[in-house]
Amino acid sequence: MNNLIKIKDVSSKYSITARTLRYYEDMGLINSARSDDYAYRMYDENAVRRLEQILILRKLNISIKDIQRIFSTSSSDIVLEVLEKKVQNIDDEVALLHELKDIVLDFIHEIERVDFSDNSDIKLLYDKARELETQLISVDYIGKPSNVNRLIEITEKLDNKIPDVMVVRIPRFKAVTSGDQLWGDIFENGGYMNQLWKHLHLYKSVIFDCFDFLLPKNDKAEWICAVKEGVTDAEVSPLNLIDFPGGLYAMAVSIDEDDESINKVQNKIFRWLESTNFELDNSRDFMCNMPYLDEGDIANKDIEKGLGYKQLQRYVPIKLKDDIR
Repeated sequence: MNNLIKIKDVSSKYSITARTLRYYEDMGLINSARSDDYAYRMYDENAVRRLEQILILRKLNISIKDIQRIFSTSSSDIVLEVLEKKVQNIDDEVALLHELKDIVLDFIHEIERVDFSDNSDIKLLYDKARELETQLISVDYIGKPSNVNRLIEITEKLDNKIPDVMVVRIPRFKAVTSGDQLWGDIFENGGYMNQLWKHLHLYKSVIFDCFDFLLPKNDKAEWICAVKEGVTDAEVSPLNLIDFPGGLYAMAVSIDEDDESINKVQNKIFRWLESTNFELDNSRDFMCNMPYLDEGDIANKDIEKGLGYKQLQRYVPIKLKDDIR
């Protein structure tokens, strides 16, 4: 056991969270070991080498599903297939970007010919832009009519890797909380996650068929679960009850639960905020949760066989900008 590396040391060396390491293990990509006198996960040299391969592939934006395929065979054929497909995707995206650039330049040239001292020209430009924005249909724009539909197609294709952002209002609710805990302490045997599941019969769904929310806080996290009306402190002991304030959140979905996927979704939310009347609400925490297929999954604690890790919902707290209230 002396050659094994502790999960916190692996997490620190490769700048990834312990949660991501557990996710890779749950997906069958790496294996951990444990000793009788040490409760936390540990990794041998082979697991660390495999982790390095995973991180390289994720940097190349290779999906978890394709990484599973690569590791399931000793042949290089699958690796070549995945990488060749990635090159083709990049070529397709570059071609779309070039076409988008040509369309935008064409619009610019047409707009440059508009007489801004002529009210009829300005009104025509305004009407066509408004029609495009509100109806998203092919119109006889000042430039080439076919550009409108193609512009919509291109922007949709370039943005289809990450789902759209939606605004949701989470209601106030009473919840049982794990309190701020180190990531490893939450999930290990006897940890707070284990304590939370012992009170499963007291929980209720809040939104999207989910009753639990995870609030990541750097190297710590808080897990909260909404409880039914009338639940008392004594019923959830040794955990604590809190009044969760709820509020507005910008929500988007990642299909893989590793840091790379989550960060992409979160960055998209930040970009989305820049073009809206909302701003980040720093008085509340970021959250995430995972929906379940049915009550049977929850009752059997068989989350991995439900939607599980395949869909992680990321919630960013938002509020209306002060200058428009």
